[in-house]
Order: sequence, then structure tokens, then C-alpha cells
Amino acid sequence: MRFEAEQSGESTALAPTALAPTARLHGAMANTLGDLIDSIAALDRMEASLAAYKAELIDQARRWSEVAEQSLGGSDGGWNAEVRARRVIASELACALRIPERTAESLIADSAALVDLPKTFAGLSAGAISWRHARSIVDHARSLPTESWGAFETTVVPLAETLTVAKFDRRARTVRERLCPETIEERFTDAAAQRSLTLEPARDGMAVLSAYLPAVVAHGIYNRITDLATAQQSPAEERTLTQLRADLFAELLLDGRLDSGGDRGIRPRVFVTVPVLTLLGVSDEPATLEGYGPIDHDTAMRLAATAPSFTRLLTHPETGAVLSVGRDRYTVPADLRTWLRVRDGTCRFPGCNRAARICEIDHTQDWLHNGQTAHDNLAHLCPAHHRLKHQTRWTVTQSTGGVLKWTSPNGRAYTTQAETRMQPA
Repeated sequence: MRFEAEQSGESTALAPTALAPTARLHGAMANTLGDLIDSIAALDRMEASLAAYKAELIDQARRWSEVAEQSLGGSDGGWNAEVRARRVIASELACALRIPERTAESLIADSAALVDLPKTFAGLSAGAISWRHARSIVDHARSLPTESWGAFETTVVPLAETLTVAKFDRRARTVRERLCPETIEERFTDAAAQRSLTLEPARDGMAVLSAYLPAVVAHGIYNRITDLATAQQSPAEERTLTQLRADLFAELLLDGRLDSGGDRGIRPRVFVTVPVLTLLGVSDEPATLEGYGPIDHDTAMRLAATAPSFTRLLTHPETGAVLSVGRDRYTVPADLRTWLRVRDGTCRFPGCNRAARICEIDHTQDWLHNGQTAHDNLAHLCPAHHRLKHQTRWTVTQSTGGVLKWTSPNGRAYTTQAETRMQPA
């Protein structure tokens, strides 16, 4: 490669670049990869915009169907114009898109709600949020009185622009909780009455067994199975953690016990955060179940007071600072682990939602490079992202409040926030 510069009308050849051919090739490939990532991101925004336009057209079709059926008047077979319109548009859409009618009905309902949520619709149209984020907003909003929709989306749309769907849905659930007119006890009673166990056939001789349970029960079951599976992992064990969970779950349910007896003494650890004023009975601020969100007051009080497998976390009603984690965790290392687990909630790599309880604690600034074992230099990373940090050119720094600032090998910056507002003791 030859570079030339002109001075006083003369051409002077510059020295060839000192970069080795391999380095030059790597730089060109990195630039190409960056361009590809930018193009994919642009296409993703375009897909979101098209999803908004599609929803708008679907809602126009719904409204047109209603007008058309109203003009016919009367009823046929017991269906009034409203029912006819709904069934017509659902069947038309299902056929045109080659989807089940139930799916079409959901799509129609989602579209109708979306156009009545102007900030959500605008965010989707601009490509700032995805269709999945928009559906989550719609789903939560439909469970609220329509007069609360504006306040709800004003709060959650900015969150949808920065969080993954799973993390966003958890935050949106908390915002929804504050706007619900009924108490959480009333809603929990109604929801718990719908608990169920369902079986869905799948391909290749498999099936999906699903249980709709109170959150504290579901999390307790999952955490206990995970602890049992983790205890059985060894160099000689060929099964993955996911396979072990499934196998132990089946063995416990079919036989009522484990042949190895490995389940004895293992209890799930579930964290329930209880605001101090709620514990004193002078506030109705809901408690929070780790990894889930708000739970009803009675369940939280029972778990905080008596359940040996639950850890009570008391928080200040304004700052959210942890005031107590109970007296069964006294030593500094254990208390610090508990503090970090509640603060982080999940793996702190962008987009990862693996629970902190099964992650590893990493020194943000490596111990070998004078990093301290302190709350502002520690964070949870799942094994895969822990390795990624050390084996690739991903870098991370930690700032006040447990905020992690990641930089990708291509120079793109991402920020992850702590799950819970915490202050050091």
C-alpha cells in the first residue's frame, strides 16, 4: 500500500504502514463485522416499524369489519353484529396469515390495544422497542383500568428501550403492581384459584409438563431441583445441569424420593424482600420475591416469619437500602455474598438473565491487577460470561451503584444496572 502527500507541489512517498499483514487483515475484518452488526440492528428497527404498521392495518381491518357487519343489521344464529365482526376478521386473518384463529384473535386484540397506547405505538414505529416488548406492555396494560394506561406506558416505554424482554417484563410487572386498583391479596386469591397442571405433547416421543402455581411455590420447586442437580455434578457426570434438573424432577415426582438419598437436608433458598413499614403494618407496599417480583402481603409475612428456607431482607422504604438479612448469616464473606446476590439478581452481562444464585462472583478489576474484594469491585457473572470476560476482548468497569459498563471487542458500549437499589452498610 502506498501513501503520498503533496508539499510545495512535490509528491513525497510516506513510509509503508508498520502493521503486519495479519493485523491489517484483522482490522479490515473487524470493520466489516461492525458494518454487518450495524446493518442487522438497522433491519431489526425496520422490522419493529413494520410490526407497528401491521398492527395499525389489523386494527383498521377490525374497525372496518365492525362497520360492515353493523350495516347488515339483525342476527344470524344468535350472533349479533359485534360477534360476527369479531369472528369474520379473525377467520379472515387466520387464513391470510396461515395461523390458528386463536392466534389471530390474540393478534387482533394486541393490535387494538397497541393503537390505544400512543407512546408504545410510537416507540415501536420508530424501532426503539421490539414487537415482543410492545406485546409485554400491551399484556400488562390490558390488566389495568384504561385510565391508568397513560401513566403505565409513560413509565415503562423508556425501560423497554434499554432492557431485554425478560428483564423488562419483570420491571413492568412491578410498575403495574403500583397501578392496580385491587389489592395484591385480592388478585392473588383469584389467580391462585386458577392453578393447574397441563400436559402438552411434543415431537419425538417427548411432552411438556407445565404447572401454573403461586410464585413462591414455583420458585421453591425450581431452586430445590437446581440445588439437587448441582450437588450431583462431578467430572464423571456426563449429563448437563439442564438434563440433571429434568431427570431429578421426574424421579422425585414418579418415586417420591431419590434412590441416592441425595435430597435429604437440601432446602431451596428463596429471598423475600419486605419493606420495613410493611412489616410493621403501617404500609401496603408489596414484598418482592427474588427473580419474580411483587407477592401478596400474607405470603410474604408467613415466609419472613417462619419459613426456614426463606431469607428475610428488610429494606428502607425510601432508599431501598438493606437493613437486615437475619442472623443466620453473620460472617463478612457470607453477608457480602448475600448483599451482592440481592443487588445483582441475575448475571450482569448485557442481556443475560441467569439467576445470580447459580452464577459466580467476579472481580471487575482482576485480583491479580490489584482489584479489591469489595462490593464496588464484585459482580455476578454466569460461567459462560465469566469465561467470555477473561478469554476475549470484552472489558468491563464498575461505577457507583453497581452499574457495569461493558465495551465489546468492536468498541460498542453497553450498560447494565443492578437489579435492586443497594447501599453499603
